[in-house]
Amino acid sequence: MTHKNMIPSLTQLTEDEQMLKEATADFAQSSIAPLVHKMDEQAKLDQSVIDECFEMGLMGVEIPEKYDGAGGTFMMSIVSIEQLSRVDASVGVFMDVQNTLVNNAFLNFGSENIKDKYLAQLATKKVGAYCLSEAISGSDAFALKASAKEDGNHYILNGAKLWITNANEADIFIVFATVNPEAGYKGISAFVVERSFEGFSVAKKEDKLGIRASSTCEILLEDCRVPKENILGELGKGYKVAIETLNEGRIGIGAQMIGLAQGAFESALAYVKERKQFGQAISENQGIQFQLARMATDIETARLLVYNSARLKMTGKNFLKEAAMAKFYSSEVAEKVSSMAIDLFGGNGYVKEYPVEKYYRDAKIGKIYEGTTNMQLSTIAKLLLR
Repeated sequence: MTHKNMIPSLTQLTEDEQMLKEATADFAQSSIAPLVHKMDEQAKLDQSVIDECFEMGLMGVEIPEKYDGAGGTFMMSIVSIEQLSRVDASVGVFMDVQNTLVNNAFLNFGSENIKDKYLAQLATKKVGAYCLSEAISGSDAFALKASAKEDGNHYILNGAKLWITNANEADIFIVFATVNPEAGYKGISAFVVERSFEGFSVAKKEDKLGIRASSTCEILLEDCRVPKENILGELGKGYKVAIETLNEGRIGIGAQMIGLAQGAFESALAYVKERKQFGQAISENQGIQFQLARMATDIETARLLVYNSARLKMTGKNFLKEAAMAKFYSSEVAEKVSSMAIDLFGGNGYVKEYPVEKYYRDAKIGKIYEGTTNMQLSTIAKLLLR
């Protein structure tokens, strides 16, 4: 069989993807790594990191050049999220939400007027947030209670949203509210809300276990006035916006988790070569070598699942099952690998002077947000049995 006829590896990247991967890795190491501890302690992204994410085009990877975006591909977003998360998963999810949820919702469902008004802002200077969850609607996302009532040329929104990533930094919010509670999920619509709109406010910021620099806040809607032209997609079709963007978002979380796992693994790999016990580096111990081999194999398996679902999405093929598998498995691997990394560090792994305790804290959220592990397993099972 000639090389020409061989199927390329799923992890093989195009030239553009490889260039962005390397540029993002360099940025993460030079600009983010020195700030990781400070941002984690202060529970806040440094403004310089936010500014550089925009300058590098990382906040508008798939936004077309005519809207001042990078004009790149979904896979370019995925490899960038992965590389940021190798250093800090908080920055990884900051980029992820902007690209896989907010920007994709605008690109796929926005009217020409909405695209003209908001995409250039999202690509160059303004952070976006995605407001779906509420106190009683987590996994049961469409049990939401936020309401939208027609009032002339506006809709009046009332309610509260919880667990909103990027809320502290964002100026542009996609807010889901129901215009007809009796219609169930078919009564839900998506609205584009600006921070400056009357009746809109960002409230309590959560004090979290991990990804502490990533803001997670409550949103309050108190007679919030939203122009009718700011409906994203069709009236009553907000469920479609939510489902399709979350399916893509799960691949982004998969990328965050494999990046995190890779970062924890690399830290452990370097440490076991340096740490000496009984007169030799602990990496000489076969038991340690076997653990490293398992970690590396688990990460590569998760990466193949994430990249495969991204490629399927890019080629217009059905990727729902594969995205659920990628999100489920990569979050399992991130928690497992970061835990093993602490084991390999021993007592040093348990203190903040060393990096792996943070990887472990950051990993836990992977099983929870953008669809819990149980919800992913349910989705996979239903599609297998269909």
